[in-house]
Amino acid sequence: MIKGSDKRQADYIIDAIFLNRWSPRAMSGEEIPAEDLMVLFEAARWAPSSFNNQPWRILYARRSSEHWPLFFDLLVDTNRVWCVNAAALLVMASKTTFDYSGKPSRTHSYDTGAAWENLALQGNLRGYVVHGMQGFDYDRARTALNIPDDYLVEAMAAIGRPGRVEDLPEALQERETPNDRRKLAQTVCEGPFCL
Repeated sequence: MIKGSDKRQADYIIDAIFLNRWSPRAMSGEEIPAEDLMVLFEAARWAPSSFNNQPWRILYARRSSEHWPLFFDLLVDTNRVWCVNAAALLVMASKTTFDYSGKPSRTHSYDTGAAWENLALQGNLRGYVVHGMQGFDYDRARTALNIPDDYLVEAMAAIGRPGRVEDLPEALQERETPNDRRKLAQTVCEGPFCL
């Protein structure tokens, strides 16, 4: 348990895992072993979900696979610049209905976010860069990856071994540092909405 790291300071004592996790862009370009990727997916598997519905689905491509160009081409140009050195690209989707009843699930995105966080934390613990993003073509992802209509395309992520900041474009080098968070009083209210 710590209150700070070399780059971030918490107002209350929390586990270091939360302060040490951030989303760098510099990646080495080296491959990720399938076993390592499965460990990250296993962590996501154990996330909590309403009625244990587990609405998240994770589609992925490793850089050496035949699927890599399909996933890479979904990215906007500003993300392609740095994702070119990722070891894997992921698309996360969530099922919008419950398996047991077919009725709408109001928490499918919330539950999928929990799975994403588990994956991101596990990746960080294993020494990987795990960077989530919304900069991609959602409609093309649905079509190109055959995502059914009762699923919502949520986000993409890039995973890889840390790389050299100097290998990023200059504008991204300046941003390659953990950012801070707003104060709790700007996020949390006891009682009715007060922010």
